[in-house]
This record gives sequence, C-alpha cells and structure tokens, in this order.
Amino acid sequence: MRMLKTTLIATTFLIAGAAHATALDQFKSFVAGTRSARGEFTQTQVLKTRTGKVSSGTFVFARPGKFIWTYQKPYEQLLQADGETLYLYDKDLNQVTTRKLGGALGSSPAAILFGSNDLEKNFTLAEAGTHDGLEWLNATPKSKDTTFEQIGIGLKDGFPQAMELKDNFGQTVMLKFTNVQRNPALGAQTFKFDVPKGAEVVNQ
Repeated sequence: MRMLKTTLIATTFLIAGAAHATALDQFKSFVAGTRSARGEFTQTQVLKTRTGKVSSGTFVFARPGKFIWTYQKPYEQLLQADGETLYLYDKDLNQVTTRKLGGALGSSPAAILFGSNDLEKNFTLAEAGTHDGLEWLNATPKSKDTTFEQIGIGLKDGFPQAMELKDNFGQTVMLKFTNVQRNPALGAQTFKFDVPKGAEVVNQ
C-alpha cells in the first residue's frame, strides 16, 4: 500500500512537471518535434504611447529554410523561400525582389521558426518568466550584424504562441499565432515560387 501511495505521489509530480514545462524545455520540444507547420498570424506594431499598424495573414513552413509568409490585410504582400532563394512580392507594385537565402535567416526572427535546429549557434537563449498565460524565452542574437536587439518567444503546449521583436531603434513588433497545424502533409511543389505575370524582378 505504501509503495502504491509513493508511486501515485511520484506520478502526480511528473504530470505536474510536464504541465508546467519551462519555456526552454517547450522550445526544445518544438524544435525537435516540428518539421513543418501552418497557421494564421496577427502582427502588431507597438509604439510608446499607442498601438500602431496591425497586419494579419497566413504562414506555412518546412525546415530548414522553406516558408510562405502571406500578408492579407491591410495590404497584400508575400515573403517566400524555397530553401535557396528568398522572394518578396509586392502586389501593388507588381514587383518581385529576390536574394540568396544563404545566411539571410541567420540571426533574424525567421530563423526561430523556419531555420535549422542549431539555433544556439546564432542566439543566446534565456528564461524570461511567465506572463499573458505563456512561458517566455528570450533569444538574443550573437551577431551584431542584425537589426534586432532581442526576440521574446511565448510558448504554450510546446509551440510558440507569440513573439515579441525588439529592434535596435526602440521599436517593438508583436506576433500572435492561431489555428496552428503541426507537421501537415505538404506537397513537393508547395514552396516553388512562380513569378506573377508581368511582374518586374529585382535581384539583390
């Protein structure tokens, strides 16, 4: 009876520990177990005295370096990478800007979601406590050649639910992710970019 009681107590603590996994534990679980995902996002520019521009859209990614980030509101814009080349399509200008992906992800926020599993090569990771119902992790770029000073990652149930991006100019952008599907089946041509008819192509 005593052994059974001890086992039940130990099991209870294990369950409680799993339910309150640290941000770093959750992040490592996300990196290890999420090869691809799709979902929706809301992006909010946070100004010192008020909330700024709000954008929204959809995303889909497959590691490493393949993603489609689509702004739908208030205007349409597309960022897409096929693992080798990064494409930026501005619908209003009907213009496509391309650049080699190479180290473009590097210490950027995109590397958190879309990059390789070796994030500690480019970021210093540290626990940042709990707020807004999420466990937070701070990722500080090791490289000085980046516009971002710090990236906060809010996690719950082993997946990033929000990101807080602070740049070197004192501006902050908040991202919130919803309706996320982990490891969906994606076709071989999902990330192939087709230049829209008549679009001007600018190579950088």
